[in-house]
Amino acid sequence: MIKENLLSIENLHANIGNKCIINGLNLSINKGEIHVIMGKNGSGKSTLAKVIAGHPNYKVTKGKIIFDHNDITNDEVNIRSHKGIFLAFQYPIEIPGVSNIDFLRLAYNAKQKASLKSELDPLSFFDLINQKLNEIDMDPIFLSRDVNEGFSGGEKKKNEILQMSLLNSKLSILDEIDSGLDIDALKNIANNINNFINKEVSILLITHYQRLLDYITPNYVHIMSHGKIVYTGDKETAINIEKYGYDYIEQV
Repeated sequence: MIKENLLSIENLHANIGNKCIINGLNLSINKGEIHVIMGKNGSGKSTLAKVIAGHPNYKVTKGKIIFDHNDITNDEVNIRSHKGIFLAFQYPIEIPGVSNIDFLRLAYNAKQKASLKSELDPLSFFDLINQKLNEIDMDPIFLSRDVNEGFSGGEKKKNEILQMSLLNSKLSILDEIDSGLDIDALKNIANNINNFINKEVSILLITHYQRLLDYITPNYVHIMSHGKIVYTGDKETAINIEKYGYDYIEQV
């Protein structure tokens, strides 16, 4: 069965200020696939996530980002989001004064409007978001609290997964979604990722650790170094890095 390509990154170079962070990176993700990116600190993993999502502080100086057969290299971040790219932040920010349910409804309706679909009134949205809460086993009390304010690390990460589930994007980029989680929270997050994936959507996981892959089986594991992918393998790659460190890559 031939899979349909969702994301194709070709010879990508990207700077922040005058510093080159992404340096000739190539990556291809098909629909229905889970890809993992690993690498040492400073290898460019989080920068790649932000560049794909369209963070304005990063400038693409060379190469292309093709998403769902469209060139999005120069698209604004909101356009990319509406086209189906979601980024879960490594460090989700707190937004005092904005309730979680208002934030989620505005985000959902903005995407509905961009897709020329009907927006939901507060009552209809409340029914939808409660269904999503049940699916990820999240306490409804978090809806009335301000976005991420006073949330624990695990609660913030679960809130990112709630957004992912609600927006149902074609490509979800999860930047260190496993950091700071205890084992129960890790299993919960992994279970929700497994339930979310289907033949039409893809996930790009960025992580330092193999432990998340005890519960998720990726199609590919990519190793980044100095701003580009230097090796691609499978789940065993992550296991061997856990055992031997990144020097393992130089020996294969």
